[in-house]
Amino acid sequence: MKQAIAVLGLCAAMAWPTTSRAFCGFYVSGADASLYNNATMVVMMREGTRTVLSMQNNYQGPPEDFAMVVPVPVVLQEDNVKTLPPEIFARVDKLAAPRLVEYWEQDPCRQLVAYEMMAGNAPRSAARKSVAADAEEDYGVTIEAQFKVAEYDIVILSAKDSGGLDKWLRKNEYNIPKGAEKVLRPYVEQDTKFFVAKVDAKKVKFKNGSAVLSPLRFHYDAPTFTLPVRLGLLNSSGKQDLIVHLLGKQQRYEVANYKNASIPTNIRVDDSVRKSFGAFYDALFERTIEKNPGAVVTEYSWDATTCDPCPEPPLRPDELATLGADVLVPAEKDPYSDIPGVVPRRRPPTRWRPSGFVLTRLHYRYEKDGLGEDLVFRAAGPIVGGRGMPDRNGDLQERRAQASSFNNFQGRYVILHRWQGEIACDNPVRGQWGGPPDGPTPRPFAAGNTALKGTSGKTLTNQLPGLIRTDIPELDLEAGTVDLSPKGEPESEGKGPTPEGCSVSPARTASFGWIALGIVAMGLRRRRTAR
Repeated sequence: MKQAIAVLGLCAAMAWPTTSRAFCGFYVSGADASLYNNATMVVMMREGTRTVLSMQNNYQGPPEDFAMVVPVPVVLQEDNVKTLPPEIFARVDKLAAPRLVEYWEQDPCRQLVAYEMMAGNAPRSAARKSVAADAEEDYGVTIEAQFKVAEYDIVILSAKDSGGLDKWLRKNEYNIPKGAEKVLRPYVEQDTKFFVAKVDAKKVKFKNGSAVLSPLRFHYDAPTFTLPVRLGLLNSSGKQDLIVHLLGKQQRYEVANYKNASIPTNIRVDDSVRKSFGAFYDALFERTIEKNPGAVVTEYSWDATTCDPCPEPPLRPDELATLGADVLVPAEKDPYSDIPGVVPRRRPPTRWRPSGFVLTRLHYRYEKDGLGEDLVFRAAGPIVGGRGMPDRNGDLQERRAQASSFNNFQGRYVILHRWQGEIACDNPVRGQWGGPPDGPTPRPFAAGNTALKGTSGKTLTNQLPGLIRTDIPELDLEAGTVDLSPKGEPESEGKGPTPEGCSVSPARTASFGWIALGIVAMGLRRRRTAR
């Protein structure tokens, strides 16, 4: 496994040996053995000038002390930082991941029933200094705050110059990579602070050799909505994936300083795609960025409390609060609080109901020299795409993102099955679509891993014409020849559901991997001194 690298920057890191990983900040191991990230998941929330950053990091490495260094725009205090349950990140990932669905043609002789499809609705005590404060000041480094949260010992640093910070880190037994001072310089010049979270290995749980750390959440106020990622390029030796999940109050986001593109959607695919949906989607993504070089691709934008179809239930109000809505949305003000002599009443927590958050998923794949600037996000107008039922011929509309008054866009890929039973009526009506004839409609299969190992995506790119059943002119892809017309003898695009239905278990799909949402990171190794 290549040593993972990354720094504050939301990016998706794939859990594959040949793919460089992305993390939040510098990661530090107490031993010389390579430390790499198995899964980093990040969600960002934004409203006004407030940003909430939530991240989950799973490690594989020796059971030594770990540390993480993340650039932040302001000094954080203990109230700004908390830990989260890990399950919330898998929920966000699965909800926004590209999905594979399938429909079956209904009995042409059945009595027609009209169905209506619902669209988504639409300050503490003064900072303490360590015993080494005098030595730190020699380097222009100041400990602005320090506190403990769960297994983390957190220190917030400021620095007068990058050379002093570089020396301070080395003096304090962090063997940072060569070239770090140059990359740190612009952050120091912008008066950026540094969030340093060391971990007590005695408090860390390990699973299959990987350290499972409590996910961290912290919030801060800053005029711009950015994601610092440049430090993560220091040790980059190949491609990396950034996957950014953004939650905004009634707001979709896109990047302001890179190109933007959207993934083609509502594409019919061959039944064989169910066996390797992750690899298929990776190939489609590779083709998309080939035709849109340097673009950040939008894969999802939808109200976080609705979905259609739903791989699993959408986010609940308490989950939105967990991800940061509790510090974004002010509590309801007591109408009598301004009257002299009246004690304001404390509102019960159950009265608070966060709503209207749009979940946006952005995906960027880049080489070491392809990320010269930190990501800057801007508000963008609502879009729709990837919805609706097939028509009589099996075609779907909304194959591209279109401007709208609300957000309903998703990467959706469809397997269709023509009616294979007897047609025993004089006037059959073909092209009516729904669930399987012998059971309930299975749950859609979320791609999850869209940053696959090695060159699997590129290998499949050449096979895309044989896997798609819908032309994608913007990608210069012409579908393979399959007759889905109701004329003549009906043909089947696939042989129906697997015994378990359309959902393919990730554990049984050879090409399926779990996507890691994360922030770009850079690895540091902590030297152990003889005692």
